[in-house]
Amino acid sequence: MTRRWSIAAKLFALQLVVILALTAAAVLLSWADARADVERDAAARSLAVAETLAQDPFVQDGVQSADPTAALQPYAVDVMRAAGIDFVTIMGPDRIRFTHRDPAEIGKPFLGNIDRALAGEAFTETYTGTLGPSVRAVVPIMSDGDAGEDDTGEVVALVSAGITVSATQVVLGTRIATVLLAAGAALVIGALASWALSRYLRRVTWGRGAEEMSRMFAYYEGVLHSIGEGLVLQNANRDVVLYNDRAAELLGLPTLPRRQAPDARPQPLARLTLPEPMRAVLAADDVAVDEIVITPTHVLVVDRDRIVSGPDGGASARFIGTVTTLRDHTRLQELTGELATMTTLSDALRSQAHEFANRLHTIIALIELDRPAEAAELATGELAISQQLADRLLTAVEEPVLLALLLGKSAQAAERGIGFEVGIPSRIGGGSFPPQELITIVGNLIDNAFDAVAGTPDPVVSVDIDGDDPALLLIEVSDSGAGPDPAAADGLFEFGATTKTATDARPTGRGIGLALVRQSVARLGGRIAVDGSRFTVELPR
Repeated sequence: MTRRWSIAAKLFALQLVVILALTAAAVLLSWADARADVERDAAARSLAVAETLAQDPFVQDGVQSADPTAALQPYAVDVMRAAGIDFVTIMGPDRIRFTHRDPAEIGKPFLGNIDRALAGEAFTETYTGTLGPSVRAVVPIMSDGDAGEDDTGEVVALVSAGITVSATQVVLGTRIATVLLAAGAALVIGALASWALSRYLRRVTWGRGAEEMSRMFAYYEGVLHSIGEGLVLQNANRDVVLYNDRAAELLGLPTLPRRQAPDARPQPLARLTLPEPMRAVLAADDVAVDEIVITPTHVLVVDRDRIVSGPDGGASARFIGTVTTLRDHTRLQELTGELATMTTLSDALRSQAHEFANRLHTIIALIELDRPAEAAELATGELAISQQLADRLLTAVEEPVLLALLLGKSAQAAERGIGFEVGIPSRIGGGSFPPQELITIVGNLIDNAFDAVAGTPDPVVSVDIDGDDPALLLIEVSDSGAGPDPAAADGLFEFGATTKTATDARPTGRGIGLALVRQSVARLGGRIAVDGSRFTVELPR
């Protein structure tokens, strides 16, 4: 299988190509600019020499002498040597050369354009003559010695001075060498920078290619938005970097778009509207395993772990942040409450069945002893009170779950030797509230009252339900105990808060019931108050 290039390798190759391309472009531009500069300099030097010779009286006299070559050739050689130019050609208007670098070319026609010079104009050009390509200047020699002034004399001769292109290239080569050295240095420095950057990218991307990173992002985003658990990612400063849809639902946060903007900044916890118990968990540094957090709307099981850099998480790994997962156990707690209620009712019925069996045996014995009056009194007397309560509940309570709960708690109270008083109106309609919420509120308040009066003399628990108001349901649960400490009343509904001691009937699972009551009341938009041993709940219909 062919291994794909990593992001670092691709970037390194791309930067090398770009640096090479820029270097080549810089060399070409520098070469073109330097060549133009050298040719301009050569043309200027050639024009200056030619104009100087054209105005030299010695040259003006020589071109009109009987033997111009004898007079001017040595002089032209000296000028070429002194001025550092490649040739000086003096000729007549008919192009015949009087002087030349190569004496064999004297007397032959001059190659090139001289029309503008014959018209009295000095000019420069690049032309290929007997010495090869050259930058030359051609200047007219006027009869009165004033070159370039058409109205004062006639052209008696021409002078051409020039520098061959090969000579200009020698000068250009030194400039190009400097450019190439600078380009080479830039290439080396750029390559080293690219190599260092590629190593950094290889380290932070773990050598993955762009396609792999894109694929991983698509997979992770799909998992992030599809899992049923809440997920919250935080950086090393505890700022929230990312959370998924489920976390937004559980914590009451706005849902993030499927593809967040790449410049989205981490959000400090102080700017997020979070339930205070959850804010405390996210602000801490501790690792959490199955930690229970109760918010006003949910019972959450929180797991929290640290994220470190590097695929192996070794000693050199750097702390990046934390990942927190949230599992909603609200429904589980509700089902647990319903199961506890059913278990209570089942235990009470089993206890009563045992008690009824004992009573039945006693009644049979009294009948066998021919004492029917005492047998009838025993059969009906002890059941009158509980039967009256059952009859009243059956006629007044239309919600079957609440009915079963109250009957079960009545049997449980009888089993534990606790007086159980129920005050209800003539009718409580069904369907006004979710059954599981009523179980959570009423069941936990009654259980809390049972535990509070257990072991006290003449224990009594009272439940009063007022449903006459069509807009409000009022539930009061009180007991004969002293009630919680007023100093601890404010935190009584917090998770983990309890007034029970180690000798209480239920040594485990404390501090959850009243927290669940507060949560259910908050979900229904109601309120709860404590006055001594009386707990009052108001629920709007």
